[in-house]
Amino acid sequence: MKLPAVALSLTATLTTLFVASTASPAVAAPADCSYGVSGYTAASLCVSGTGEHRVKVLQRHYMYGDPILLEGPWKPVGETSSVNLTAHRTERVWIETR
Repeated sequence: MKLPAVALSLTATLTTLFVASTASPAVAAPADCSYGVSGYTAASLCVSGTGEHRVKVLQRHYMYGDPILLEGPWKPVGETSSVNLTAHRTERVWIETR
């Protein structure tokens, strides 16, 4: 099963990102975070605050329905965390911060 193609490049996707999570100004955790999916890559970027973030993806095996959890590497604010997707169905993409 093929995932739908995304017309935007990963760079363009990350610049027009969906806001996935933000922290209040009093919190020093990563903030102004967003994620995007392009082709077989998911990525996250946090542009303010301190700490680290990573992109997480839940996919579902197309034949057996088993969950497949993918996690990008922890990255500091200002750097992109990315993970390669499989050909299985993507159910959810989110950002984890610490």
